[in-house]
Amino acid sequence: MVTFKFYIPAINLMGAGCLQEVAADIQGHGYRKALIVTDKILGQIGMVGRLAALLAEHGIGAVVFDETRPNPTVANVEAGLAMIRAHGCDCVISLGGGSPHDCAKGIALVAANGGSIKDYEGVDRSAKPQLPLIAINTTAGTASEMTRFCIITDESRQVKMAIIDKHVTPLMSVNDPELMLAKPAGLTAATGMDALTHAIEAYVSTAATPVTDASAVMAIALIAQHLRTAVHQGEDLHAREQMAYAQFLAGMAFNNASLGYVHAMAHQLGGFYDLPHGVCNAVLQPHVQAYNARLCAGRLKDVARHMGVDVSAMSDEQGAAAAIDAIRQLARDVKIPAGLEQLGVRADDLDVLANNALKDACGLTNPRQATHAEIVAIFRAAM
Repeated sequence: MVTFKFYIPAINLMGAGCLQEVAADIQGHGYRKALIVTDKILGQIGMVGRLAALLAEHGIGAVVFDETRPNPTVANVEAGLAMIRAHGCDCVISLGGGSPHDCAKGIALVAANGGSIKDYEGVDRSAKPQLPLIAINTTAGTASEMTRFCIITDESRQVKMAIIDKHVTPLMSVNDPELMLAKPAGLTAATGMDALTHAIEAYVSTAATPVTDASAVMAIALIAQHLRTAVHQGEDLHAREQMAYAQFLAGMAFNNASLGYVHAMAHQLGGFYDLPHGVCNAVLQPHVQAYNARLCAGRLKDVARHMGVDVSAMSDEQGAAAAIDAIRQLARDVKIPAGLEQLGVRADDLDVLANNALKDACGLTNPRQATHAEIVAIFRAAM
């Protein structure tokens, strides 16, 4: 009999205004000095200062590392680690989207376990829990604020390392949709399509369970209903809140059922060309699911139904095709580029990209296992 483990942070704050509760909760755990991991933009708009002031009101000191790149690197992790050691921080707070969260996970993991972040590529390579991490989300997509996944770019190899480790699960996740208002439409679209990819890949995963299925299908339905509004009407608090719930549910799904070839392939595009992860997922998703449909057409038909398609008179194969059409239409509606060529991907690089994708741990639970030639063909179809 196969056992099932379900990973999620111990504390999860949701809803408009919940940021106000964070400092009191951190104080209650006895932490006194935090490293805030973020990016320069959030500092420029005052969000970092607001958080630091909240912490100070509760007697918690903070130092800021704001050098996180959009695809965080080994060098980012090492720089943040130096700050933790220099200032004697006893916890880490990440503020932002997936990049600050992943960077903070890398810093906190190495701070507790030693060595280099490169030592932890793969599944459960660490010996003990990371430094306590509180992850405050400002986008609705990656779910990195609540998962055991950490993606760090190894600049020397031009590869995104997938670190899947129970010890990088944050202590606390925070999803306050007020922090997500007025985010750029392109960022909202990319992160929203990332969340959709999480939900769909978890639903067709070979490790799916009734628990992850329930989370995945609700996420799919919420994204289909609210992403367009969140993109085109960025101040709509209801749409932002529903997308926050959707991406969290999608995170619950893939954090425990894992992912598939969309992510395995997108990681290579991000590492090789420094491209936005959510956009790469959105472009690849219909092509990977078209490849998968031979083995999971019924599941993809379910995806179509939860995206609002009437599939009652369709066969499984027709339903799978309808799901792929619905995914493509949503991507068009939120202005995702149509193909990889528009992102600067070169056909000459596909062989290397495919080699690296087949080494990515996310591909292990894809419903259909591919050859190198088949991965190249999927990349080529997405061009």
